[in-house]
Amino acid sequence: MATRPLLFLDVDGVLNPFPDTPAGFDEYDFFPEDDEPVRLAAAHRDWLHDLSHEYELVWATGWGEEANRLLNPFFELPSFPVVVLPAIPFEPSAKVPGVDVFAADRAAAWVDDMLTTAVHEWAAARKAPTLLVDVDSAAGLTRTHVDRLLAWAVGLR
Repeated sequence: MATRPLLFLDVDGVLNPFPDTPAGFDEYDFFPEDDEPVRLAAAHRDWLHDLSHEYELVWATGWGEEANRLLNPFFELPSFPVVVLPAIPFEPSAKVPGVDVFAADRAAAWVDDMLTTAVHEWAAARKAPTLLVDVDSAAGLTRTHVDRLLAWAVGLR
């Protein structure tokens, strides 16, 4: 496969678990006006680097460009493209049109903690290979998720 598959990444519930801070995560005060801190794991830095070798990483999050500004320096990664999403707050299903336009006919994986029925219907209707990875928002992205994503991408070659 000449073109790497896309990997659509959500932030809240995936890289920033809630409502508590799991082991291995530290709290950051990126948004002082919010009551909740941003919770990030240093282990995700290496995992995202591993994924970036197999995928073109794309933010699919209400954070928009703020993900590039605040998270990419933490993860020591260059900026990623960002899916255009509706203004916050929006229903989780409202991500589908933006992801669909961005994905076009490319193979794609989508990692989110709110993979709705609309997301599953979209994935099932696609002609291009599509992987959905549902993450528990209380735990965030795990090594098991990363290994599954890497194995899927390698299997596309």
